[in-house]
Amino acid sequence: MLKLVSVTKSYADKVAVKNLSLELHKGEIFGILGPNGAGKTSTIRMICGITIPDKGSIEFLGKPMNDTLQRHIGYLPEERGLYKKMTVVDLLMYFAELKGLSRADAKTRIESWTKRFEADKWLKKKIEELSKGMQQKVQFISVVLHEPDLLILDEPFSGLDPINSDLIMDVILELKAAGKTILFSTHRMEQVEKLCDSIALINNGENVLSGRVRDVKKSYGKNYVQLEFDGSDAFIQPLVAQGKVEVSDRSPKSVELKLLNGTTPRDVLSSAANVAEITRFELSEPTLKEIFIMRVGETNALLPN
Repeated sequence: MLKLVSVTKSYADKVAVKNLSLELHKGEIFGILGPNGAGKTSTIRMICGITIPDKGSIEFLGKPMNDTLQRHIGYLPEERGLYKKMTVVDLLMYFAELKGLSRADAKTRIESWTKRFEADKWLKKKIEELSKGMQQKVQFISVVLHEPDLLILDEPFSGLDPINSDLIMDVILELKAAGKTILFSTHRMEQVEKLCDSIALINNGENVLSGRVRDVKKSYGKNYVQLEFDGSDAFIQPLVAQGKVEVSDRSPKSVELKLLNGTTPRDVLSSAANVAEITRFELSEPTLKEIFIMRVGETNALLPN
């Protein structure tokens, strides 16, 4: 559905995107990941026609990207932007007509989507009268009104509470089930693991890791153990000091450890069982967050907790 071939984009002496190639297929959810300044937003802006590649090509629906094809794309930017003095209904009607909908079709879809997002009581309110969360829901509605074939979502869960994050996630999954293709950029790795079929990890403007999420995780092997326990956590520090494990995540009653230097799961289990009651013990693959940090470096990752 979408194909980028050796795309490059520079701003003055800064190369934002370098020889980047990606392929998105119909009906999949594709995540673009990377540290701040990696080139994610620059890539998205080229796909949307906001900027033009210096080199390379972008194809959409089997044709070179053009203004007509842009009508089949819905774009939610990271930096949200709504006209504060407009009412919700007027703003949504405006965006719908920009994408080629008739007023009659737009009216029907606005009523349906605002009811779904519990925003139907706010149709006559000005945008500036809405809470930040409600404004974000209105902007999301503006992106899906024209039923685009490709949705591009830049940090779609930013600033949303858990209930509204789940609502957006449910809608994304419904759109996928309806055959829509979703490209999204986010720092929230747990959302990527739940939603994405495929990913591309971009660093310094280049694609450093890409593929199906299942295949990417599998390629790193099962070298992590997850423990939940009651009792003392005194077994952890000796294992770390001896170079047998590395702590990936930790809380008072659980820990995730990366096995090092030939250490076996049995070694860890034996040490833990001497001082604590083990309630859960599982051998697992690394999370996408851990793979992310391994590939781009801890200091460069800038991931939230």
